[in-house]
Amino acid sequence: MRGIRRENIALIGFMGVGKTTCGQYLARRLGYDYFDTDQEIVKHAGESIASIFKTRGEAAFRALERELVYQTIPQLRHTIISTGGGLGANQEYVNILKQHALVVHLYLPAEDIYARVKGNKSRPLLQTEDPLGRIRELLAQRLPVYHTAHVEVTTQNRTLPQIALQILLNYHFHAARRHRKK
Repeated sequence: MRGIRRENIALIGFMGVGKTTCGQYLARRLGYDYFDTDQEIVKHAGESIASIFKTRGEAAFRALERELVYQTIPQLRHTIISTGGGLGANQEYVNILKQHALVVHLYLPAEDIYARVKGNKSRPLLQTEDPLGRIRELLAQRLPVYHTAHVEVTTQNRTLPQIALQILLNYHFHAARRHRKK
């Protein structure tokens, strides 16, 4: 653990679990910066994620994610990082995040995710005949990597302050453990 900087908190998980809302809330509460990987990609590319997927393809979007993980995230300090659902499903990227942040997997069952995102046209991976089936399929593929986070927190039937409190308790617990090991 020595030498690993975890003065950041990174939120990973499937789309619709509350990474953005929770990340912004935590940043305000802690006085930290807020960094949303999808927003940064949109800013860098000059077009929406849906547009990137449509005009350049998923591979181009993933290349932009990779650049962000390797070049930007290691530079962040005192930041709450909200990741896109696919970024947090890439073990290589989660390993990088774990070097620079306490990584928290926010979790919801597939049916709850569907209830939150159904009809949302800005989610390119859900533009299919069976969005709930697609959520189940993607969630099954991604969960093994999401489970490698330092901490897992369910957002089901919880208020934003309850979720944030659980994250902060884990953040302080991990910080205290690191301090004792020095």
